[in-house]
Amino acid sequence: MRKLFLLISLTISLTSFGQETTDDLSKVFRINALSPGLEFELPISEKSTIAINPGIGIHGSYMHLEYDYLVSGVTYYISPFLDLSYKKIYNRSKRQVKGKNLNFNSGNYWGLRLLTNFKEIKSKNIYRIDDISFDFGPTWGIQRAYGKMHLLFDVGPVYYFDTKGNSGFFPIMLQLNLGFNAKKW
Repeated sequence: MRKLFLLISLTISLTSFGQETTDDLSKVFRINALSPGLEFELPISEKSTIAINPGIGIHGSYMHLEYDYLVSGVTYYISPFLDLSYKKIYNRSKRQVKGKNLNFNSGNYWGLRLLTNFKEIKSKNIYRIDDISFDFGPTWGIQRAYGKMHLLFDVGPVYYFDTKGNSGFFPIMLQLNLGFNAKKW
């Protein structure tokens, strides 16, 4: 119940924070397919957005967050997640000069990402120490709109941790998302 209240409070506060919409960036509601989720992207300045994406996805294992006596074979788990991203889109003016698509906040960006994974629904060769884990780090990425279709790719290092104090560093975290831009306003 506390987690649901926290999620609702965060969504409402970020929505009210993003009310200062500019002509360049827009509020976007997306339905993502690769890691199924519902994403809200809200502008917070002329070149920056915050994206909130709750969903269910497939996650890999990190050393220190799982019991390490099962080390062979395929390891994964499927769990609900909450993905929060800050994006500073830095090439919109160049894209506009070249006549490229700016719809649905298309552009290259750098930012920060916080991914929260909750209790797994299904797992293969993984026994997690804690039901909640976090991945946090800087990212560089691209997002493009092709009509109503959405493509996002980002990469960056990640610091991972759980609520029991286990943590570590992984040099690269990748995200690839395909989706549908359902609404822009």
